[in-house]
Parts: sequence; C-alpha cells; structure tokens
Amino acid sequence: MTVLQEPPTDNAIEFASRDEISALQLDRLRWSLQHAYDNVAHYRASFDAAGVHPSDLTELGDLAKFPFTTKADLRQNYPFGMFAVPQERISRLHASSGTTGRPTVVGYTSNDLDNWADLVARSLRASGVRRGDKVHVAYGYGLFTGGLGAHYGAERLGATVIPMSGGMTDRQIQLIEDFRPDAIMVTPSYMLTIVDAMIKKGIDPAATSLRTGVFGAEPWTEQMRNEIEQQLGIDAVDIYGLSEVMGPGVAQECVETKDGLHIWEDHFYPEIIDPLTGEVLPDGEEGELVFTSLTKEALPIIRYRTRDLTRLLPGTARSMRRMQKVTGRTDDMIILRGVNLFPTQIEELILTVPVLAPQFQCVLDRPDRMDNLTVRVEARPEASAAARTSAATQLQKLVKNKIGVTVAVDVVDPTSIERSLGKARRIVDNRPA
Repeated sequence: MTVLQEPPTDNAIEFASRDEISALQLDRLRWSLQHAYDNVAHYRASFDAAGVHPSDLTELGDLAKFPFTTKADLRQNYPFGMFAVPQERISRLHASSGTTGRPTVVGYTSNDLDNWADLVARSLRASGVRRGDKVHVAYGYGLFTGGLGAHYGAERLGATVIPMSGGMTDRQIQLIEDFRPDAIMVTPSYMLTIVDAMIKKGIDPAATSLRTGVFGAEPWTEQMRNEIEQQLGIDAVDIYGLSEVMGPGVAQECVETKDGLHIWEDHFYPEIIDPLTGEVLPDGEEGELVFTSLTKEALPIIRYRTRDLTRLLPGTARSMRRMQKVTGRTDDMIILRGVNLFPTQIEELILTVPVLAPQFQCVLDRPDRMDNLTVRVEARPEASAAARTSAATQLQKLVKNKIGVTVAVDVVDPTSIERSLGKARRIVDNRPA
C-alpha cells in the first residue's frame, strides 16, 4: 500500500514577516491592476475617469487613489463584461441572486480554481482538519459558491468529502451517525437545527464523531459558538468569503486562537474605509471592508466594497492580519439561514401577484434558535378571503423558488402597514439584540 504524503502547501507564507508579505502584495497588486486595466473595459474607463493608471502604484498606500468597485458595477456589466480572459479560458461560472433580477456572475480559470482549492485547504488546515479526515459538507451546492468551494478545498487537503448539501435534516443526522465524519461545514444556525433534531430523536450530539465545525455564510456570535461547542463537544471556527472576491476561504479563524479571521493576504489585499466618505481608515478602526484581488485571472476585483462592517487587527496565529467577526452591513441585506436576500427582491415577487399590493414589510424574529422571516403584505381592496389565501401560498412558492429560502407570508387588510413620509420601513427586526 502506497503511503500518501501531506500535500504541498505554501505554509511558509502564513508565517512570513510583514515586510515579506507587503513586498509580495505590492508585486502582485501591480500585476492585478495592470491585468484589469488591459483586459476589462469597465476598469479602463473607471481608472481613466479617476485620472489614475496602474503605473501610479508605487507603494501599497497608493491603492487609495483608485476607484471602488461595487455590486452595481458587476450587475451593469452582466453577464461577462467584467471578465479579463476570453471565454475559452473560463473553467467554471458561479452566480448569486440580485436585487434587480440580474445576478452577479463570477468566472474562474483553471488556475483560479487551483488557487481557490488551495486556499480552502489552507483554511481547513488552520481549523484543525487534516488529510484523511472525513468532511461533511452541508452548504448548498450549485451556483452558490459555498458547497463546491468547500468540496474542492477539502479534496485538495486530502480529506474524504461527504457532499450532503443543505436541507433534509433527518438525512444529515443519518449520515453523521453512519459515516462518522470528523468535521462539518455548514451555517451555524443550521448546525443548531441539526442539534435540536438529534435531541428530539434521543441522540446525544456530543456523542457524534465530529470534532471540528467550520461555520460561515452568515454572521454568528460568540454566544452561538459557545452553545455549539458545548452541545457537540467540538471546536467551532469561522470561515469568511464572498463570491465576488472568490468564495469561502478568503479568511479563516485558526483553531488554536479563535480570535478573528486571518485574511490570506498573499491573494487578497484588505482595506477598511469610512462607508460614508470612502476614506481609508487605520488598522483597528471599524468600517467597511474592501478587497482587491492579487492573483485572480478571470475576474480581477479592484477595491470591491463588501458592505461588511469589521476592523483589521494584527496577526496572532499567523503573520497575516485578522478581521474581526463581521458586526453588520452598510446596506439592508438580510441573511436568512445562509441565504442573502433584499427587500427589493421580495417587492419584485409581490408585484407579480395581482392580488397583492406593493405595501409590505419583512418581519424578522427568532422564536427559538433559528431566524424566521415573515413577509407582511397588504391585499388589494377587492381581494376575497380565498384569493388572499391563494396569494400567500403563491408568494411563498415564489420566494422559495427564486431566492431559495422558506418564509411565512401574512396577507393583511389594506392600509394595515404603516406609511412613511420618507423612506419606507421595509425591515422590522424583532430579534433579541
């Protein structure tokens, strides 16, 4: 029998000096800016309009001279206008749902996919997962980057992947019991749902084979970490990513410290800005997280505004800087059980149901451990009781099919929802602080 060695890693860069990391970043940043300028019409136009050229970057601080990229830019260039390589070099496409019906589309070359797998493998190693471990992946597969990103990273590490995907809680429990995985990758809120279902079945969650949980795709608190660890007897660590920048594996919490997510700075350059002025803030101050890719070929991303609020901190378990857990967002995005949705998406679907009026609110509550969303929407005056019931069912199905999440729908009488002279109050958050 052949003895397999540990896969090669760039482990040394994780412990390099800040000078070495900065020198590598500057070299790669020059390449990325030039690559974007030469091959993406949007970047060429935006750089020219701002009066900057890739050659103007002589030190890392010069990046602040360059314009931001937003989600709106990606949507305006839908589907492939932001790609920097010809179609024949695109090995895979991913996409996320959008507020206008147009998703943001992400492309990857084979080299991009290799880097992505390497970084997720690096993230899993930092979380305590090792070659030969079995990894149960309960993130959704498909156009969402979570499932496949986790899958290929675990395989790159040399782990055995159990590609369960999301949902089917009883089946999740059966496979955890039968296949005895060492680690699970899933949203933290769904992990607690699995725990509750185990308890109802008379199964002790702490008696499973699991020893590590790698949780992402939604914000979660230290209190939730403590509950997960106590219930399951595992190490619970955070993973961060977003499809526009790569997917999961942009940053990872290390199991030995659990003190924030180390950003893989050899591939992504982070900044924190004042969300109102765009001014770059010093490390330690809270603001909006901005990323520039350093090695992406298919979709270079320059100063992408993530809308996530956090702060940059010095490295601890690794030399690379940490980002604090995301504390919120600068926009009104709702993250419900790992799915991103916006009130404008709900509005678009409401307007396709003739019985429903465009007056609505998204009501968030947490009756137990899971966040629930109820769409309160007014009926049109002529709607009968039977028509209201049918419309509620129709809207529920539309949200599930178009956005991918289950919500409750409460069709209320006309004029029941408060009016505003200014901006409508679309989100009512009744969850505990």
